[in-house]
Amino acid sequence: MNNDIFQSLESIEKEKGIKRDVLLEMLKSALVSACKKTYPDHEEYAVDIDQLSGRIVITKNGKEVNDPEFGRIAAQTARQVIIQKIREAERDVIFNDYEQRLGDIISGSVHRVERRGIIVDLGKAEAILPAREQIPGETYRQGDTIRAFVLRVNKTTKGPEIILSRTAADFVKRLFELEVPEIHDGIVEIKGVARDAGLRTKIAVYSHDDKVDCVGSCVGMRGQRVKNVVRELYGEKIDIVRWSSDAEIYIKNSLSPAELSEVKLNFENKKAEIIVDDEQLSLTIGKKGQNIRLAAQLTGWEFDIKGASQRYSISDLGGVGVKTEELLKDHGIKTVKDIIKLTAEDLEQIPGLGRKTAEKIIAAAQKLIVSGQVYSQRDKSDLLL
Repeated sequence: MNNDIFQSLESIEKEKGIKRDVLLEMLKSALVSACKKTYPDHEEYAVDIDQLSGRIVITKNGKEVNDPEFGRIAAQTARQVIIQKIREAERDVIFNDYEQRLGDIISGSVHRVERRGIIVDLGKAEAILPAREQIPGETYRQGDTIRAFVLRVNKTTKGPEIILSRTAADFVKRLFELEVPEIHDGIVEIKGVARDAGLRTKIAVYSHDDKVDCVGSCVGMRGQRVKNVVRELYGEKIDIVRWSSDAEIYIKNSLSPAELSEVKLNFENKKAEIIVDDEQLSLTIGKKGQNIRLAAQLTGWEFDIKGASQRYSISDLGGVGVKTEELLKDHGIKTVKDIIKLTAEDLEQIPGLGRKTAEKIIAAAQKLIVSGQVYSQRDKSDLLL
């Protein structure tokens, strides 16, 4: 019996990675439990194991027990308890192993695809890539190799639950760390990542060495490094932004490729009023507000974007008095941007406005736009672009 158990323990130590002293403690505990279960006489049982000879000695009240029947029942019970303990220990080993890999990228093969997510075979364990953590549009089949970010590791009664993600912003960060040696070596630092998974990511980088270009390092020769990351992300667009301790410069970089005319900072509320030429407004905001939203996440600033034709109110136009301003507002014309959409003929249709006055208003509005000095309150409809 002793040799069989010891051989099993040695095999478990090699295959499962459970330390020998842990297994021996399990064996002792199991044998004591078996004794108490077989002979519930409230006597004191003890177990001693000679690690060299493999001899197991069971004592009751200090005297060795040599009952063959007891030995048979105890061994059978002990095996059952040991199996259970080993399963628990194996789960703990897997849990501890993957808990230490939180935030890392791991590879596995697709075991099966379910509605709730993809079950990934990692070798010693299985993980799940939930549907919400998958990049929109990408598909996998059984047997495909998949790389993902270890998002969470939960301990359950059925064993460790390993949750993976391919949509996490840190997944992109880890991919760049693997792809760019300068990041791995600490020369280039990733300061922040903002991501709209499957569509676009902005990543801010900074170089601790003036001789090393942080953006160039991430892009790589002929763009190969960033292309490798884009390929892993199913074609997701990536903007590499140069980080700066100067908030104004950092904000301008974050909204690239748009060109900003002016940035007014409110450090107390961390709000930035951003002025751009009208033709840059859509580019600054981006499709469905994506560019400005990601830039705000990346910098931690709240943005108020204004176009050139929104800076001044109608009263700031030369030749427009209070009565004329009220007349225009009564007909829904409240900003200079509203005026430049109209012609003199359109304004002339408003009762009380003559041809000459209409022409003067149009000319004044166009003059301010050309000079690049026209900004006013925010037109929220622009955010719907």
